[in-house]
Amino acid sequence: MDGTRDLLGVELPVVAAPMAGGPTTSELVAAVGSAGAFAFLAAGYRTPEALAAEIAAARATGHPFGVNVFVPTPVPVAEAPFRRYAARIAAEGAPYGLDLAAASRTEDDDHWAAKLELLVREPVPVVSFTFGLPSPAVLGRLRRAGSRVLVTVTDPAEAAAAAELGVDGLIAQSGLAGGHLGTFTPAEPPPLRPLPELVGLVAARTGLPVLGAGGVGGAADVRAALAAGATGVLVGTLLLRAVESGTTRTHRDALADPGRDRTVVTRAFTGRPARGLRNSFIERYEVDAPLGYPAVHHLTRPLRAAAARAGDADRLHLWAGTGWRAARAAPAAEIIAELTRSR
Repeated sequence: MDGTRDLLGVELPVVAAPMAGGPTTSELVAAVGSAGAFAFLAAGYRTPEALAAEIAAARATGHPFGVNVFVPTPVPVAEAPFRRYAARIAAEGAPYGLDLAAASRTEDDDHWAAKLELLVREPVPVVSFTFGLPSPAVLGRLRRAGSRVLVTVTDPAEAAAAAELGVDGLIAQSGLAGGHLGTFTPAEPPPLRPLPELVGLVAARTGLPVLGAGGVGGAADVRAALAAGATGVLVGTLLLRAVESGTTRTHRDALADPGRDRTVVTRAFTGRPARGLRNSFIERYEVDAPLGYPAVHHLTRPLRAAAARAGDADRLHLWAGTGWRAARAAPAAEIIAELTRSR
C-alpha cells in the first residue's frame, strides 16, 4: 500500500483527528482537505440529522474525508454511586441555576443504529470506530457500501483483535492524546507509551497500515511517528485553536494561558478516562468520580455548556494532548503546512 494515498486518498501524511463536541466543524474539514490532507468528521454527540448535513458539506468539497463513530461500549454505573457523585458536585451547578443533585442517570448509545444506517445509505470514503470493535456484520455492511474501515486501538492486544476482525487499518492512539482514550478497557487503561513506540508495536503485531495519534507537538513528532512505521499521523490538539475550528472561546483561552501547567487523565467530567488541562474541577472531584460512561458525561454536560458560555475554564473539560503548548491561532492550512515541512 502506497501510504496515505492508497488508504485515505491524499498525499500528505497528516490527518485532522475527529474532535467530538464542537471543535471539528465542516469548515475545518474543508480547510484541511483544501490543504491536501485528510480530515475526519466527528459523529460523536451529533444527531443523525446534524451528521448528515456535515457529510453533505464535506462531500461537496470534493476532497476525501472520513467519519468517526463511537462504538456503544457503555461503562454502567449503579444508581447509588451515581447519586453520590451527583450530590458531591452539586455546588458547582448552583451559580448557573443547575440542580445537578436531581439529575437523572442517562444511558444511551449515541444514535448508533441511525448513524450506521446513514453511513450505509450515504457511504463515505473512510469510517473509523473508537471505544471498541464493530461487529463483523457492521464491518461487512460498510465494506459493501464502499467504505474503508479503521479502528482506534491503544495497545498491541487491541490491535490484534481489530486485525482479526479484518479491518483495513488501525489508528494507534497513545495515552498522550487529548480527549477520551480510545481504550477498550477504560477501567484498566494500557500503559503510557510514546507514540513512536506504540506505532512500532502495533505495526509489527498486525502488518496493517497504522495512523499514529497522540502527543503531537510539531513536525518533529510527525516525522518520528512516520519513521516508526506510521502511514500517517493524526493531529487534534494542534487544530483546537485553528481559525476554522469550533472550539469555544473559553477553551481557546485556556490553551493559551501560561498558568495552565500540565495535562492529566481524568474521569471527573465524563466517567471515562480522558486527557485535558488540569483545572480545579478535576482537582476537587477526580478522587470521587466513578467510572460511568455515558451517564457521568450526561450529568456534567449542562454544567460544562454553561461554563463555556460564561468563560469559566475551571468547570469546563479542557481536552488537550501533551503537545498543547504548540497549538496556536492560525488558519488550518498554515498549521498543516508547518507539520509537513521538510518531511
